[in-house]
Amino acid sequence: MRRTFLQLLALAMLTGPALGPAMAAEPVKVVYHLTEGLDQASRAMSNIRNHLRAEPETKIVVVANGDGIKFLLAGAAERNGRPFDAAVAALAGQGVDFRLCSNTLTAHDIQVSRVLPGVKLVTSGVAEVARLQAREGYAYLRP
Repeated sequence: MRRTFLQLLALAMLTGPALGPAMAAEPVKVVYHLTEGLDQASRAMSNIRNHLRAEPETKIVVVANGDGIKFLLAGAAERNGRPFDAAVAALAGQGVDFRLCSNTLTAHDIQVSRVLPGVKLVTSGVAEVARLQAREGYAYLRP
């Protein structure tokens, strides 16, 4: 029996892809890319908390470069005066991975000792974002 394109499409939609159940079991992976400073970081932290409330199994990596690194330095605070260090530590405790561009540290003559505990250094923030997307299947978000 010869099937039409629409019949084949309907059959595919009903049966789903062969990898559907296996893919559904894997958590969503997201990279939040921060480049703009403290206001963007405040938005991102809120977005990430909301993201994890909705989908707690999501694997989240935050990559900061340029002015985006400021919230990951000792003493950084939101406009309301609330320090970022506690929020970063709380999200890290939920599995969020924070990565900071060492090229930016060098370009701005910032000592590594100012970086918050638990934050991982990567050589290049943009290269890390590209690698996560291209090689590890992370979705890209820029708050």
